[in-house]
Amino acid sequence: MENFTLYLFMCVMLIILPGPDTAIVTKNTLLINKKAGLQTMAGTLCALMIHTSAAVLGLSAIIVKSAVVFSIIKYIGAMYLLYLGIKTLIAMTKRKPQLVDAVPHKNDSKSSFMQGFLTNLLNPKVAVFFLTFLPQFLATNANPLLPFFIMGITYTALTALWFIGYVYLLHQIRSFMNKPATQKVMEGVTGAVLILFGVKLALEKTN
Repeated sequence: MENFTLYLFMCVMLIILPGPDTAIVTKNTLLINKKAGLQTMAGTLCALMIHTSAAVLGLSAIIVKSAVVFSIIKYIGAMYLLYLGIKTLIAMTKRKPQLVDAVPHKNDSKSSFMQGFLTNLLNPKVAVFFLTFLPQFLATNANPLLPFFIMGITYTALTALWFIGYVYLLHQIRSFMNKPATQKVMEGVTGAVLILFGVKLALEKTN
């Protein structure tokens, strides 16, 4: 493995860029609670580990090289993001004004976990990332098995650290965000963002 420090820096820069994973974590943290945000994060991390394993085993290469497989996963992922976005917008229109925390928010841990898991797993761009980004830090003629695994674990760990801090930050401002008017705006914005990410993913070229 070469330039590991540079790899760490690039990982941090990529992780903090807003994307579908961030949108899902934000939605579940603000509209449900901190626990839901952390469960969503856990789903994302599990999907990242699958992507890491796929990269190590070479399965991601098949996804990248096969236009058909890439397209199938891409459209399923896009449809899922569109579904979540539309569902969030519908919830916004049905929301009735209420006092903050007057009615406890329901939290289906399985649902939060699966949202984070499927959002990341069904994004073929993550597979492309692992297959195109990781090799740049691989030493010449080195066996990619262990380095890929270490880099994947490192990326996943950094993602966990970032989202833990992010979720706790959102939790601190949740009292403001839980005001009916603010929450309605957040639902609208989050729903629109998820739909935009879904459309963007659907239009992604297969190379």
